[in-house]
Amino acid sequence: MEDLFGADGKASEIVDQGITLIMSYAPKFVLAIVTLIVGLWLIKRLVAVVDSRLGKKDPTLNQFLCGLVSILLKILLLISVASMIGIATTSFIAIIGAAGLAVGLALQGSLANFAGGVLILIFKPFKVGDVIEAQGYLGSVVEINILYTIVNTFDNRRVVIPNGSLSNASLVNVGAYDTRRCDMTFGIGYNDDIDKAKAICTRLLEEDERTLKDPVPTIAVSGLGDNSVNIMVRAWVASDNLWPYNWDMQEKVKKAFDAEGISIPFPQRDVHVYKHD
Repeated sequence: MEDLFGADGKASEIVDQGITLIMSYAPKFVLAIVTLIVGLWLIKRLVAVVDSRLGKKDPTLNQFLCGLVSILLKILLLISVASMIGIATTSFIAIIGAAGLAVGLALQGSLANFAGGVLILIFKPFKVGDVIEAQGYLGSVVEINILYTIVNTFDNRRVVIPNGSLSNASLVNVGAYDTRRCDMTFGIGYNDDIDKAKAICTRLLEEDERTLKDPVPTIAVSGLGDNSVNIMVRAWVASDNLWPYNWDMQEKVKKAFDAEGISIPFPQRDVHVYKHD
């Protein structure tokens, strides 16, 4: 009988302890669940606000910032909920820090590319659609990821360039401005009329509608070469017309010089043969 009463007493004690624990932790657990639900809803709303503000201005930066804000806020929310329940978060944070350090050491190159991607997205040395020359490649930027930038070259090759290299090296943004200067040099013979050659170039520039009136084109003698008098022609055009304009003008000048009797000299060498008895 004593054993029975003793067993009943222990069971009653366990039940009492269970009720005490439930009464103690139930409010905290319910509050933590409510906090988690409300926190996730607020994070979703905040990400939606960021998306609506930046979505049209910069889709690439918008996608990166929305993902980053969502992940960071969810981590902070989970740590806060765990702390409310009574879980010791100090050791948890220490474990996360140690894991982050280990991952950082293992992924040094990727972290450098990540930092480079952040710098590119913030300072915007180029954007999607710009034509850039970097790392020995010239092409159009089609995508800027957080780790890599994808460039399509003009001969239809897809080049993936790490952002770390782009952010730490010089690059040329060919498409940064709407207009560009087309520099051309035409050589004429020393016996040809310089003023006549310059007048022909001026006429050809004025006849081409792609030539911009402002800034005014420049035509001048740039140097006296070994075989020719070099005439420098500099005209401003829309960036999209640069190379077609340059190629067309080379052909037009050659045909006009031929029609007007102006020679375009090329290197020549006279060879004298002496015969000795």
